Amino acid sequence: MLAGVNLLIAVGAIIMILGFLGCCGAVKESRCMLMLFFIALLLILILQVTGGILGAVYKSQVEVAFNLTINASVDALQSTAGEYKEYQEEFQKFEKENQCCGLLNGPKDWGENFNKLSSNICQCELEKPSSDLCIEYQKRYIYKK
Repeated sequence: MLAGVNLLIAVGAIIMILGFLGCCGAVKESRCMLMLFFIALLLILILQVTGGILGAVYKSQVEVAFNLTINASVDALQSTAGEYKEYQEEFQKFEKENQCCGLLNGPKDWGENFNKLSSNICQCELEKPSSDLCIEYQKRYIYKK
């Protein structure tokens, strides 16, 4: 995840430098700076087109990898072993923040963990649960999304 954040920061910095280069080239009417600006923008366009083509060609493989990742995450939610406890706790925090429940099949993604006595998984934390946000499931109000 940190690699993705670092990549976004790097791309943003490069685009900012390119914008500055274009502005300076326009103000100073410098052919060299404007040509560098044009070439850099052309390279970015070529990279985007290449990425789009590769995405279209390998779409099915990306979908398979994505589905494997989602299924592995659901298995981690359903695990009763202690090895995924930290992941489950973090996912519960994510659900509370986003007022949602589960990944694919709602509360069923939690398996046996949903029925634990001390569990407040997916539980609506509103004074008056509304039908827009919450539904009743196994005698508890949980998030609908």
